[in-house]
Amino acid sequence: MANNYDVIIIGSGPGGYIAAIRSAQLGLKTAIVEREHLAGICSNWGCIPTKALLRSAEIFHYAEHAKNYGLKIEGSVTADLKAIVARSRGIAERMNGGVGFLMKKNKVDVIWGEAKLTKPGEIIVSKTTKKPMEPQAPLPKNALGEGTYTAKHIIIATGARPRALPGIEPDGKLIWTYFEAMKPEEMPKSLLVMGSGAIGIEFASFYRTMGVDVTVVEVMSQVMPVEDTEISNFARKQFEKQGMKIILDAKVTKVEKSANSITAHVEKKDGKVEKITADRMVSAVGVQGNIENIGLEALGIKTDRGCIVIDPYGKTNVPGVYAIGDVAGPPMLAHKAEHEAVICVEKIAGLPNVHPMDKAKIPGCTYCNPQVASVGLTEAKAKAEGYDIRVGRFPFVANGKAIALGEDQGMVKTVFDKKTGQLLGAHLVGAEVTELIQGFVVAMNLETTEEELMHTIFPHPTLSETMKESVLDAYGRVLNA
Repeated sequence: MANNYDVIIIGSGPGGYIAAIRSAQLGLKTAIVEREHLAGICSNWGCIPTKALLRSAEIFHYAEHAKNYGLKIEGSVTADLKAIVARSRGIAERMNGGVGFLMKKNKVDVIWGEAKLTKPGEIIVSKTTKKPMEPQAPLPKNALGEGTYTAKHIIIATGARPRALPGIEPDGKLIWTYFEAMKPEEMPKSLLVMGSGAIGIEFASFYRTMGVDVTVVEVMSQVMPVEDTEISNFARKQFEKQGMKIILDAKVTKVEKSANSITAHVEKKDGKVEKITADRMVSAVGVQGNIENIGLEALGIKTDRGCIVIDPYGKTNVPGVYAIGDVAGPPMLAHKAEHEAVICVEKIAGLPNVHPMDKAKIPGCTYCNPQVASVGLTEAKAKAEGYDIRVGRFPFVANGKAIALGEDQGMVKTVFDKKTGQLLGAHLVGAEVTELIQGFVVAMNLETTEEELMHTIFPHPTLSETMKESVLDAYGRVLNA
């Protein structure tokens, strides 16, 4: 039967398309269903195009401060917003087309439309009601369309979308989600960001670097609430030095709209309400899984708090149906989705020694200025779990490469089990720490001890030397501070 497959994946984001490739590699007849854009939110509206915007902001910042590097730029530096957005969207189009190429290369059938589970092993694909992104790479020439498709294994990888608070729903004009924040028609003079997680603080950083008056409102007692408190406080001071206004222990309770601005009612911990007026507002209060209208209820597939319930290998409570990525719950990160995809497919294929994912070893990265990256337990969580710990710290201001780069505001913090020398967590803030963190991730995955890290030779001069110095500091052996 032409429409029968071994594996069908619903959704082509990082989890979906990686699942499709790995499935095809293992010799399984595979198809992937997409209703809107190949490569999903990450490549089209999230991970990649936001980094393109932040890169433009970074270059703009360097140009404005060229004299700090002994350079002179004649005249003022100006930003061409349309060109910045066009570059970001062009990169998204390139990523979109790249996934199309990978599907063709791996002989994965692409089915274009909206999928709905009708029974275990069967989906119906109808014409999509979603308007495609702009710009978008051409669809694969051999893309299939509406119809009934069957497979022994169906993997749900439908991703997530921005969460909206009742009464403060985004309207696309005055209250933005990341979709609108990524392609503004004009740069606002002022911006209020509700929420200081990765999405909120990255947009706050981008717009502030571009000269916008930015205010961040966070309901928790620190920015980037999931991060180590010490790292969060360091980053906050840097944000405030840049002119960003940050209000903690506060929530937006009401938003009044005028023709071209909003006034937010911000309730603080003591109950007092401050009214803040801004040209635009970004709602960044998290995301929620896309579980609606895909047939979960009819099959009795269990969900919890807006996400599909799975076992360590992606299995749902219904045989033959699996879920991976954001729709399967936190942490809602592209690299978690990709790894989850491989585990799920290899288990389906019956490969031996397939291990569940250790969520304690999933790194988190925030690409603000300064960057923040972490893996494992924070100092507070390590103590709460009963560990007797050693903590090491090393500042970028004592690192030669950081000084040479003009990026000496940062630090590395490491947390060890005092009894065993096990690395429990690593937390970094500063230039390029999103690239450095993987060294600690590898170390944790290999169950490396403090002694092995101390005996590892780090190249000089590099920012990575701060990592070793932090380990040395935890054991009273720091050399350069």
